[in-house]
Amino acid sequence: MKKLINDPQAVVRESLAGLALAHADILRVCFDPVYVVRAGAPVPGKVGIVSGGGSGHEPMHGGFVGRGMLDAACPGQVFTSPTPDQIEAATRAVHGGAGVLHIVKNYTGDIMNFEMAAELCQAQGVQVEAVVIHDDVAVEDSLYTAGRRGVEDRARPGGEQGALFQDDEIRAAAARSVGASEASTYLVAAMRDCTAS
Repeated sequence: MKKLINDPQAVVRESLAGLALAHADILRVCFDPVYVVRAGAPVPGKVGIVSGGGSGHEPMHGGFVGRGMLDAACPGQVFTSPTPDQIEAATRAVHGGAGVLHIVKNYTGDIMNFEMAAELCQAQGVQVEAVVIHDDVAVEDSLYTAGRRGVEDRARPGGEQGALFQDDEIRAAAARSVGASEASTYLVAAMRDCTAS
């Protein structure tokens, strides 16, 4: 599939602006710092669910924001982890008093930045738990990754299980996500190479 891109330097901002226009009833997009949050957030008493990662994998990550799915997503630049300030702002935006669950893919930048954001939020009194998704069996012992990558399964805890977290407390939500992640494996194959320019 080909994409229509006006300006490669503005592709993330323009795609998020389009997402906001197309789905204003479901979500809103904040641009400073950049994150996507469900309409009506925060939901009082609900464990907030935040994920994110590099753009260029749409509909990841903003496409999974909405009722019964992620409460917020932090899209980084193309193939680049979101920054701690994005994650912190998204976490505070969805904190409804029951804590926030971070669903993090097993990439060094994602893990580092989500950990920094969690520390910043915890210093402000927001309880944060994290689940690291590492489901790709193709690269378990690769020299180029920190263990198995987190790829496809990130949508499952954020999507299918999002509705189940409505009444959970933060630790139960984290435990349920860990169970889903541990039970899932994927083998990812590319049909052709990809470059970012």
